[in-house]
Amino acid sequence: MSNAAAYRALVADPSTHMAALAATMLRGLKFRTIDATLDLAQTAESLRRFPYALVLIDEKLGGPAGYALIRALRTSSGHANRTTPIFMMAAAPGAAMISQARDAGITEFLRTPFSADDVRVRLDTFLTSPRPFVEADSFTGPDRRRHRETAEGEKRRASDRSGS
Repeated sequence: MSNAAAYRALVADPSTHMAALAATMLRGLKFRTIDATLDLAQTAESLRRFPYALVLIDEKLGGPAGYALIRALRTSSGHANRTTPIFMMAAAPGAAMISQARDAGITEFLRTPFSADDVRVRLDTFLTSPRPFVEADSFTGPDRRRHRETAEGEKRRASDRSGS
């Protein structure tokens, strides 16, 4: 990623007001350039044209077409934004929506309303404890599992215990 791309973000939201609020927060987090898109066609074009350090996408641009866009991005070998963190913004994310979005390749969720600090915490977590990028027959994207140890220090999953 080029140095300029390290400070560029994309906000995809059908509301110009919400996109402007998110852009203001991102500027406070030292993003120099924030592009805003209002629909999936504009979002796809921006993702094709520019490398980003972060993408915020509103769940209203989700649904089957939005998830297909994210899935296509994640499976496009050599795409500049293939591994870019994508945070989905949602007012009331239900379990089904979260599952569909994660299956499409969303990195994190932000429950609206959120603060710049909420974005910063998720970015810091992404940068300090990145989840591996998984390429499998049925899924491509950031590992959906959260690797946590139990209170006793035991790992919960057999694959985590065996080191695979």
